[in-house]
Amino acid sequence: MDFLRPSTWDEALAAKAEHPDAVPIAGGTDVMVELNFDRRRPRALLDLTRVAELTEWAPDGDRLRIGAGVTYRRLIDELGGRLPGLAMAARTVGSPQIRNRGTVGGNLGSASPAGDAHPPLLAAGAAVEVHSVNGSRTIPVEDFFAGPKRSALEQHELIAAFIMPANGGPQQFAKVGTRNAMVIAVCSFALALHPAERRVGTGIGSAGPTPLRAAEAESFGAELPWDSRDPLPAATVERFGELVAAAARPIDDVRGSAAYRRHALKVLGGRTLRWAWEEYRCG
Repeated sequence: MDFLRPSTWDEALAAKAEHPDAVPIAGGTDVMVELNFDRRRPRALLDLTRVAELTEWAPDGDRLRIGAGVTYRRLIDELGGRLPGLAMAARTVGSPQIRNRGTVGGNLGSASPAGDAHPPLLAAGAAVEVHSVNGSRTIPVEDFFAGPKRSALEQHELIAAFIMPANGGPQQFAKVGTRNAMVIAVCSFALALHPAERRVGTGIGSAGPTPLRAAEAESFGAELPWDSRDPLPAATVERFGELVAAAARPIDDVRGSAAYRRHALKVLGGRTLRWAWEEYRCG
């Protein structure tokens, strides 16, 4: 196995062009598990840990551009107030050691339906910035996932960053598992209120072949009492949860049944809406 270790982003893109089957590695929290269990044996690894550009984040107009190498720990410490939903999800990722190494860029690269970072990205309306020696493009995150552990990345492309809109309202994330962290989610759900647009953003994890949005639940969100900020009736919360559950496409597996996942998502959908709405009401 070849081990490629570029020092700059241009060198990394050139190496990827020359070795298109090279597997990028940053934190290694997913790739090394697959190597250790002999589930994957690539011809080359492309180590990106020396590429300083990937570890930077900065405002980009009314958005945030966050490098693919920014760790979960830094997201929590440096961006928790600006990206509360993503920070909530980051706190449930692995152990402190994993959060010190793992990255959202790596989570996106793995494209697992159970990736903890994916639902908050969907709910917020994020985009993924990818580069190659031929140029760059930006992919809406909802179009990024192509199937279980498959993405829209071309073979010669690398993830440079992800783009997050400014936090326009309360955000929530909740997941079901055998414990709070160091576990693959049975299912997860993220919600973001966008009051200026009278809109609710959603993201479902570990309940379909890819991370999903709950489109009908989002449409139902337009009917919420945005102007009066009245408390939500129990029937409204219940209906929102039902629409979230209906959007899931779960299977039975060792972590849980499809029926349980739908039930859990109904509860998580209603619960996160109620929490976020109370935060919105209280200003």
